[in-house]
Amino acid sequence: MTNAKDVLVIGGDGFCGWPTALHLSNLGHNVTIVDNLSRRDIDAQMGADSLTPIASMDDRIAAWAEQTGRTIGFENIDVARDYDALCKLMQATQPDTVIHFGEQRAAPYSMKGASEKRYTVDNNISGTHNLLAASVELGLDPHFVHLGTMGVYGYDDDGLEIPEGYLPVYIPADDKQIIKRDILYPTNPGSVYHMTKSMDQLLFQFYAKNDRMRITDLHQGIVWGTQTEETRLDERLINRFDYDGDYGTVLNRFLMQAVVGHPLTVHGTGGQTRAFIHIQDTVKCLALAVENPPARDGKVAILNQMTETHTVRSLAKLVAETSGAQIANVDNPRNEAAENDLRVSNKTFLSLGLKPITLAEGLMDETQQIAAKYAKRCIRKMIPCVSTWTDKQRPGVVPAKASKAA
Repeated sequence: MTNAKDVLVIGGDGFCGWPTALHLSNLGHNVTIVDNLSRRDIDAQMGADSLTPIASMDDRIAAWAEQTGRTIGFENIDVARDYDALCKLMQATQPDTVIHFGEQRAAPYSMKGASEKRYTVDNNISGTHNLLAASVELGLDPHFVHLGTMGVYGYDDDGLEIPEGYLPVYIPADDKQIIKRDILYPTNPGSVYHMTKSMDQLLFQFYAKNDRMRITDLHQGIVWGTQTEETRLDERLINRFDYDGDYGTVLNRFLMQAVVGHPLTVHGTGGQTRAFIHIQDTVKCLALAVENPPARDGKVAILNQMTETHTVRSLAKLVAETSGAQIANVDNPRNEAAENDLRVSNKTFLSLGLKPITLAEGLMDETQQIAAKYAKRCIRKMIPCVSTWTDKQRPGVVPAKASKAA
């Protein structure tokens, strides 16, 4: 690869980070994963586990080398707490690109209680700022690529198409002139996790303006699927499949529930509209972002990383029709609107050549096959969503009668 880059993948042991690290390595980039393995620790604390068996990091990297002849480096560093170790690594590697996945990513987990809220803020904000501050202190010039979320905008259904980051506003001046400004599209976070992603945006705005850092912030939809071209090469490379009520994403949860005979848990009416993207498209989008850094113009490049939108009830209906599973409308543990619409612009990735994978293209079958293969690993008590946003919400537990009927 003639334009191979030295890439640090912060959080490269996670659901999106691991397949991204493999994909970039497969493209010829020199990849080093930086991770403190906290996602594994959180599983142990909750009594949960990935439905798919996850090999140790040493075994994962060894399997990749055996299958491809390519080497991925690994450094066990907590970027939110060990600033000196982070600086030492960045000084040694002189990265062209820093990809930042190293944040606590689950909205329900961030709302479990005070300790989880504090951990999410401390980890996410400190980690992001440490990476930015280290780049400036060391005089480095990496392209900083951050995985954000569409959820920073909330789901209030105001009818507007969500643009890629910026909103033009027109302000009356004293001399009767109209002044145009491009401002960050207003955020409306629906959880502590989403709040930290909103705060990230201000950090990026400052460092892009003050230090002319090149920053790409990817506002991603909900990821579905498990496997990518690279993770299919060896079972030791298999990606995470989270199905528990805190970390499992909605479509993957439905597919797993159908396989183990659990009713599909639809929160409230199921009228929540969300943006979605397949994990294979996630890694392709990251590669496109790496290959297309923004100009050094004091402005953050904000791209919407999603491919389609669906309501939760339409997803449940689709899975039920193909699997014969029952649907159970349960209490919504989240403090959110019962119904919303969602329109999102994703023109940049389409213009860069992304050909989206949609639900209609059959990869849902592969995910269901993965769920069936490892169904015996399911810990059924972890299926319900029990983390509530306030004391006014109730856990999303299937009523006993409905559960027995299924």
